[in-house]
Amino acid sequence: MADIIIIGAGPSGLTAAIYVQRAGRQALVFEAGSYGGQIVKAAKVENYPGLKSVSGFEYAQTLYEQATALGAEIKLERVVKVEDRGSVKAVITDSGEYEAKAVIIATGAKNRPLGLANEKALVGKGVSYCATCDGMFYRGKTVIVAGGERTAVLDALFLSNICEKVYVVYKGSELGYNGVDADSLRDKPGVELLLGNRVTALNEDGGRFAGAEITDLATGEKRTLTAQGLFVAVGNAPDNSGYAAIAELDDKGYFTADESCLTKTAGIFVAGDCRAKRVRQLTTAAADGTTAALAACSYIRKLG
Repeated sequence: MADIIIIGAGPSGLTAAIYVQRAGRQALVFEAGSYGGQIVKAAKVENYPGLKSVSGFEYAQTLYEQATALGAEIKLERVVKVEDRGSVKAVITDSGEYEAKAVIIATGAKNRPLGLANEKALVGKGVSYCATCDGMFYRGKTVIVAGGERTAVLDALFLSNICEKVYVVYKGSELGYNGVDADSLRDKPGVELLLGNRVTALNEDGGRFAGAEITDLATGEKRTLTAQGLFVAVGNAPDNSGYAAIAELDDKGYFTADESCLTKTAGIFVAGDCRAKRVRQLTTAAADGTTAALAACSYIRKLG
């Protein structure tokens, strides 16, 4: 039986693993995909204290190596259920059942889709949720960025250095993110801001994305944009419904927890972007991982 099972190997989960190991406890980490979480998609990380500039992949790799060097065990298995059995918590994965004294859920949040009829079918066929991952496939072409917050602005800037034309379609009358990056985007040749608009339909040709219908939210007027790629950047959404029996969710599906990251169930903690909070940044993910790990270790000590 492990001391603490951590679900998710993103920045918060791996930070928790580091603190668990340094506290003299054994951490077992489960990850359904690949370690690193959303940060691996970032071309550059320049707002983490002490790191002037590093790629998201490099940051995730270092974090993984640090956790495993301390003795944390990481298994690539998908968790399907967590059961509270008093002083023992059962974690059921797609490969078996494991027990621990405490559990930290750090499942992060996933890209939010536009919710259009053929969107899912066109993923990988012109529709993407990661500009830094797929942008190079559209060199010299025309693309659309759906969204106007920070991620969308950074995606559009990145794509403007590769693509011939970048349309930015955003529901607001102004970009939802201000600062140097937004100013650079406004002045960038080849970038057209279509504010006050929403992508309302996706066009396809031969099974591939071929453009989009956009609707002016003030007038209702529709317009068709011809493009070879669509990059969706309208935020993230948690996937926490499977844990509702052990951890309370807010109206948006995020975990509610106190300042120690404790849920409504003793011994069950949450950390990172899956948790209800005002700010979701790399620094806050790491802070949550630290807090949850120390609280879980304290909980185990009290068990005796």
